[in-house]
This record gives sequence, structure tokens and C-alpha cells, in this order.
Amino acid sequence: MVDSQDVKNAISGVLVVDKPVGMTSHDVVQAIRNGTSLRRAGHTGTLDPRASGVLVILVGPAVRLSEYVSASDKRYQAIIRLGSSTDTYDADGKFTRPDQPINVTEAQFEEALKTFIGEIEQTPPPYSAVKVQGRKAYEMARQGEEVDLAPRKITVHHLEVLEWAPPEVVVDVHCSSGTYVRSLANDLGEKLGTGAYLVGLRRTKSGRFSLRDAVPLRKLQEAFQAGNWYQYLIPAAEALGDWPAIELTPDEVEGVRHGHRVKAAEDSKEGMVRGVSTQGELVALMELTQGEEGVREWQPKKVFFTTE
Repeated sequence: MVDSQDVKNAISGVLVVDKPVGMTSHDVVQAIRNGTSLRRAGHTGTLDPRASGVLVILVGPAVRLSEYVSASDKRYQAIIRLGSSTDTYDADGKFTRPDQPINVTEAQFEEALKTFIGEIEQTPPPYSAVKVQGRKAYEMARQGEEVDLAPRKITVHHLEVLEWAPPEVVVDVHCSSGTYVRSLANDLGEKLGTGAYLVGLRRTKSGRFSLRDAVPLRKLQEAFQAGNWYQYLIPAAEALGDWPAIELTPDEVEGVRHGHRVKAAEDSKEGMVRGVSTQGELVALMELTQGEEGVREWQPKKVFFTTE
């Protein structure tokens, strides 16, 4: 007889949710915990309540992939309103400057956009979850305290105007993890001299997962009720599907589960790989190292128990 708890412990994978506007990322995680009866679940990159789109949720042992999945690039469609600024850099805040005339052409806007492409320093918004001496910045800002946040390095890979309809502009943003699109909108407004703030945000891609992979939360909750939500569970091995993979024999799987190294091919490239079983299950994340007598080997860095 199979213990139901053992079955639950064996469930590991990814749920890609199309988050609706109005919910926090934590709300979505809680809805998934309630629907699956699994305690272990976590998201891999916060979306503000006002934002919608791709929210990658790891469930079961796959939550241990979080630090790697969270570091993946993100892509957004941002609606930026020119002509004014707010203290939160979005439509929830108080206006910090009166409406300005928008004497900016599309060509000038695109020229300004180019200055934000590449590795840049960005200061997070004062109303953000960034911690200052153990306190969240937005809690300090709400109490009227001065919030001094240090700039951080981010990378903006691509910026493109999708729709030019001033005072609103729709921009495609492809950026590194940790980028605040609200700050990007505010900084752009400063650069143009018109002021700007974010009025809409939709995440279209997170790592290798796009809106094509995402299921609306309402549909997922219906599947919880029907008991067929497993159809939306993506194998954990695909969470880092853009990483190279090496296939492990059953004997190697057993060894890796006990921390043993695996001999690497001579042409193996430096970096991290996914070690997968012949059934395609994720066994471990592994790193190329130099073993005894110069033999190159794959060292398990994070091991996952498989059900085989």
C-alpha cells in the first residue's frame, strides 16, 4: 500500500501561473499550497500586485532550484505615462510634480531609451521591499522616514517601443533579475525632463517560461477542484531548460545521490549542468572540476532525490 504522504513527497516540479492584477505573489503561492495540499511551494521573482503575467512557482523538492531560477532574465510589457511623476514611481503614489507638457517626439524617446541599455546602475524605488538595516524600505517610506537606497548594477538587454500614444507609451523590456521597471520609468522621465511613471506592467517571460507556458490562476484553481491539476505540472528538469544537461546511467544516479563525482567527457565546457536520469528526471546540479591526476569530473553541487 502506497502512503499518501510518500506520494506528496514525490511531487516536484514547476507551475507557471499567469498572475492576475490585484494579488500579491505570496497570495498566489498560498492559493497553490491550499490547492495542492503541498507545504513546499515558492515563487521565483516577485510581481507587484498591480502587475500581471508569468509567475514561476516551484513545488516540492524543486523549491531548492529557487536561487538559480530566480536569477533568470525577465521580460515585460510596460505602460509608461509621460508628463508627471509619483513618489512610488507608479500609479499608486502621490504626484510629486504637476503635469508637464510633453514636448517629446517618438525619435527623442527612443534615443533616451538607448541610454538605459547595457549594464547600468539603478536605484530601487523608495517604496520597495529592499531592506535597509533589516527594515523594508516601503515601511520606512510610509512612516515618512528618509529612505536612502544604494544603487545596484543591473543589465538591460533590450528596450523597444511597441506603441507610441502619448502621454502613454508601451515598451518591451528585457532585463536581468533584480531590475525595477518602475525605477526605469522614473529615470526615463527624469532624462526626458517630462517626468514619467509606470501605469501598467505585464511579465511576458521569466527565464525560459513565457505566457505560452502559463495557466491563468482561475483555470488552475478549477483544476484543483477537479483533481486534475497535475496536467499543468512541468518537470523540475525543465525549470533550467536552457542549461546544458548530461544523462546519467542508473549506476551514476546512485553514486551522485551519495555525492560521488562523475567522469566528464574531454570536450566538456566549464560551468554548471543538469544531471538527468535516463527517464529525464532531475538528479542533480553539477559543476565541472579538476579531479586527481588532472581528470575532469562533474561534482554534484545540489542533489535531488528521484523516484526511480
